[in-house]
Amino acid sequence: MKIALVQDGLMCRAGGEQVALCFHKAFPDAPIYTQCYRPELTFPEFKSCDIRTTWLQQIAKTDDTMKKLFFPLGIWAMQSHDLTEFDVVLMSGTHCAKYVKLRPDTLVISYSFTPFRLAWDPMSYAQYQNSQGIRRQVFDYVVEKMRAIDFRAAQRPDYFVAMTEETRERLRVAYQVKNEINIINPPVNTANFFVSNEPKSYYLVVSRLEYYKKVDLVIDAFNELGYPLVVVGKGLQADEIKVRAKSNVKFLSGLSTQELAGVYANCKAFIFPQHEDYGITPLEANAAGRPVIAYGAGGVLATQIPLKNKPEKATAVFFRGQTVNDLIEAVKEFESIEEQFDPEFIQAHARKFDETKFIAQIRAFVLEKYAQHRKTKMVAIK
Repeated sequence: MKIALVQDGLMCRAGGEQVALCFHKAFPDAPIYTQCYRPELTFPEFKSCDIRTTWLQQIAKTDDTMKKLFFPLGIWAMQSHDLTEFDVVLMSGTHCAKYVKLRPDTLVISYSFTPFRLAWDPMSYAQYQNSQGIRRQVFDYVVEKMRAIDFRAAQRPDYFVAMTEETRERLRVAYQVKNEINIINPPVNTANFFVSNEPKSYYLVVSRLEYYKKVDLVIDAFNELGYPLVVVGKGLQADEIKVRAKSNVKFLSGLSTQELAGVYANCKAFIFPQHEDYGITPLEANAAGRPVIAYGAGGVLATQIPLKNKPEKATAVFFRGQTVNDLIEAVKEFESIEEQFDPEFIQAHARKFDETKFIAQIRAFVLEKYAQHRKTKMVAIK
């Protein structure tokens, strides 16, 4: 079996890049095809991988630039990847991976985080939501074209693998998937994290600073609360968010794995305000023994144990609405029972989602489907 791995891009340290790294651990001899790769921007483990980029590498120097150039340059760039020598292609992402050149008989498996967000959920982008008049009409035209292109490309995989029940349903509806869509929860490398015996007084956000991540909501809540808040990340909304924040908010970026582990371990609690497809960062906080204060929708429903009557058997406090007042009330509720959360229980919960389980599951899935694929081909030849 000759297998290739495909990833949208390797230009930051986020969940998609963690999945790609686990694909490499499952199939260490397989090359990784991607749009662009900047070793200084993503996980250092990729330096030992066989990574093959496109001509877009010469233009896009940052993750933000790569995303802005996706339509049409990113599509054209990924189409230049010729993978016709491979029997199996295992891809991950939301948009670019589907455009590589393949043989008709290649087995294609897509670990898809969600349908391409800009095409299928444009309202999650501030640029679209704030547009009016002619600008909105241009946006709508581009979105319509991208949706049609994305749909056609999404017919290429033989199998989709989803992160959660919610994302499975989105894929089924958007792409009209007929085959069964299996669920394999994304990985967290729990070995990277540790429990601190003396956590400090600050709350923590680790996120890309983009509109749909709702970090601005957290800033507004903590401006009112006055509690210490640390925000780790960068993105398109960074300047706007930094101007918005008061002196109790500290911003960090470019942390090493060890530095980030320390920031997680010493926080009071982790704040997660967005409706995320899955959300690995709450599990990273759990791996450091820290509880989560999260908007109770999306991926956290699959990964967190919400507070009911026993804080010692919970990993998170949920708030119902994505409003400043709801978040403030959740923080105050957490403060009243903070000492009752059990860091050891929370850390043990995170281990259920460890990357070793993900690696074993994805490898077994690929090998099973390839065996079935070969058997079908042999029958067809006879």
